[in-house]
Amino acid sequence: MYITCLDLEGVLVPEIWIAFAEATGIPELKKTTRDEPDYDKLMRYRIGILKEHGLGLKEIQDTIATIDPMPGAKEFLDELRSLCQTIIISDTFTQFAGPLMKKLGMPTIFCNTLEVAANGEVTGFKMRCEQSKLTTVKALQSIGYDTIASGDSFNDLGMIGASKAGFLFRTTDAIKADYPQYPAFETYDELLGAIKEQLAK
Repeated sequence: MYITCLDLEGVLVPEIWIAFAEATGIPELKKTTRDEPDYDKLMRYRIGILKEHGLGLKEIQDTIATIDPMPGAKEFLDELRSLCQTIIISDTFTQFAGPLMKKLGMPTIFCNTLEVAANGEVTGFKMRCEQSKLTTVKALQSIGYDTIASGDSFNDLGMIGASKAGFLFRTTDAIKADYPQYPAFETYDELLGAIKEQLAK
């Protein structure tokens, strides 16, 4: 029995923090997990910038309301979900994900939670578990599933490597060069084809 685990940002929807950086004109917020492998360090950096500029959850959610899934993402996800169970495993937050899940047809997502003060200031974050993507894949395997995983960033490499089949999707040239053992795809048709091939084995 297979279950496919997908990253969210950079795979199905644009990077939320990059969109917010562009909306606010704060280039420092463009840094993502493609640039910084340590997610805890990255989030503390982001929270510091939000505080410095007096920005809170509402401003981020206003930007998220303008974000649409990548062209073809919903159709890809619909077809994939008709073939096998599919879970989105993301390091994003419940406060960010809701509107995007509606646009994707309400797939299952496992993600984290922001800590937000009464005035809307983002004060911290609560991770669902340590190394959430790898831990989730291993948990699924422990209850009888074989996993297929795909993502674009450093924080996806654990689940990609631990899965029966793992694929990079629209990743950086640097990650492709450092991890040549993982097939890398640029289109949904290519990724869907590789997943179908694995499901048929």
